[in-house]
Amino acid sequence: MKDRAATIQREMSDLAALLDEALAASHILPATRKNIDLLLEGAATPLAEAAVRELVAAGEWEELNDRFFKTLAFGTGGLRGRTIGKVVTAAEQGKGGPNDRPEHPCFGTATMNFFNVSRAVRGLIAYAKRHVGTERKPKLVFAHDTRHFSRDFAEFCAKACADLGCDAYLFDSGRATPELSFAIRELRADAGVVLTASHNPSHDNGFKAYFNDGAQIVEPHATAIITEVNKIESEVYEALPEDQRGTVTAIGAEIDRRYMDRLKSLLMRPELLEGTKTRVVYTNLHGVGGVIIVPMLRELGFEVITVPEQDIQDGRFPTVESPNPENAPALKMAIDLANKESAEIVIGTDPDNDRMGVAVRDAQGAMRLLTGNQIGSLMAWYRAKTAFEIGWINDTTRARTLFVKTYVTTELQRAIADKFGIGVVDTLTGFKYIAEKLRKYEDAIPADKKGDYRSLDEATTRALRLEYSRFFLFGGEESYGYLGCDFVRDKDGNGAAVMFAEVAAYAKSVGKTLACLLDDIFREYGYHEERGKSIVMEGADGAMKISALATSYSRNPPTEIDGSAVSNIRDFATQDLFDAEGDALPKEKMLFVDLEDGRSFAVRPSGTEPKIKYYLYGKSAPTDDLLGARTKVGGSLDTLWAWIEADAKARLA
Repeated sequence: MKDRAATIQREMSDLAALLDEALAASHILPATRKNIDLLLEGAATPLAEAAVRELVAAGEWEELNDRFFKTLAFGTGGLRGRTIGKVVTAAEQGKGGPNDRPEHPCFGTATMNFFNVSRAVRGLIAYAKRHVGTERKPKLVFAHDTRHFSRDFAEFCAKACADLGCDAYLFDSGRATPELSFAIRELRADAGVVLTASHNPSHDNGFKAYFNDGAQIVEPHATAIITEVNKIESEVYEALPEDQRGTVTAIGAEIDRRYMDRLKSLLMRPELLEGTKTRVVYTNLHGVGGVIIVPMLRELGFEVITVPEQDIQDGRFPTVESPNPENAPALKMAIDLANKESAEIVIGTDPDNDRMGVAVRDAQGAMRLLTGNQIGSLMAWYRAKTAFEIGWINDTTRARTLFVKTYVTTELQRAIADKFGIGVVDTLTGFKYIAEKLRKYEDAIPADKKGDYRSLDEATTRALRLEYSRFFLFGGEESYGYLGCDFVRDKDGNGAAVMFAEVAAYAKSVGKTLACLLDDIFREYGYHEERGKSIVMEGADGAMKISALATSYSRNPPTEIDGSAVSNIRDFATQDLFDAEGDALPKEKMLFVDLEDGRSFAVRPSGTEPKIKYYLYGKSAPTDDLLGARTKVGGSLDTLWAWIEADAKARLA
């Protein structure tokens, strides 16, 4: 035993010497050197050291820096990072796993692995226990998508939850992120986690945390949970005595049914769907969306055809370069199938089914991809128009009705709201901020009136909100996330599919295609065009460049852009800004620039991907000359992006 201990100590000393040499030669960063020690001291398996040794021996310094340049920070949305390295070591590959993945996730402090997942879930558990008190065990719900290691991480979290004195509810197989939100509310749980990296590349995974209202964590809980997580430096924990542990309960079909029944309440004119026989092609892009969307649409009377190759739940996402319904190539197989089967609509959702993309037929019969802003605007317009027609709202209650959207979402939705006399509240990017507003509106209802709010039907909660608070009619963000209810507190691909299907049925009832319906909206409210652009910079070096570029806009904002003077700048990182309801906005690295000629753009670092994102906006006055408006606005955005791109390169230089 003594000989073995001496050997281990000698080997660790040898590795330390090699790492010190690499640091002295500037092969690795000081943070990398420090974080390697942190991981090796807190890892539960000797494979961590073996992986580091392999990378050192091979001189894979860039890989080591990418894995260890930081500790994966538990932010207000949880964690997200690579779970499979650019370089896969033999220690990680092991015997291999399902769908050609390695046996083990990649070791690093900046990556998604059991070291970071253990720290994150135990920090969440610690806060949940403190928040609940000693009278009962906290209840946590766990869900996952189809990504590499998602099921492994979810099972680990549920076990840790029970080991540490909480009751865990674990979905029996992959489920959508919004269904987790619903389940937390339905089960009256204290918190929940979904293991997903949403639409990120296949090598990524994530840990997204929710609190007892079914929304992603926000203040004051966020800082408190992050503090608990940061106290933990090891993935190893000691289980409580057996009589103090909690239980793990499998959930699935029963929650699915309750969720689907509630989703039907999103329909405003269900009679439109009777006998429609609209043919829809749906793809879940190898994710979990088909669990609810396919049976849901079929129950509503739609003929649903799925893409067989993409029905397979596979974390490699083998048929697409990116499992993101924002990107046209991701929907190509579905569009090809729609053309073959003469389907009217294509719907696609990302792996965890919180985002929805669509393609629709135009007047010539060709499939047209819609942007997230266009999809959201169609639903916003239809829901506002129909809410008045069916008496959900009237001239008296319109002042309490509103859309909630992010600042970077199209202003076409504001024009629609203004026409109908309802309000608009903008939030920072991230659906957790929209959910925070929903919590505010629920909390404003007097306690003696709302009782057990979550058990009330939609008609009752709508009446309460219209009388005592504010009625959220629709909300969303440009990145293909939408919501039309408050029984889910995150963007919902399932609910979006139901709402969009109704818009399609309405268009058919008036003899129009969805593309024609959108053109009618443009004629009435002005042609609006938005473009999303980004500059990708990966790894440790990329992270520093993204931060430097974002900071440069605050320190040296532009005064003239593409021949137009800057009329206004909103710097969300440095200015004290307030939303339409007077609520102070948290500081965020985002700059919004308005030009005198009517164009605008926003810039912000992505919170989930190694990129800095740009949002470009152009619009025309209401006009019947849509072709002319598209040409003029599109050309102006072409030159705006060319200017921004050149300016960004200059700033980076």
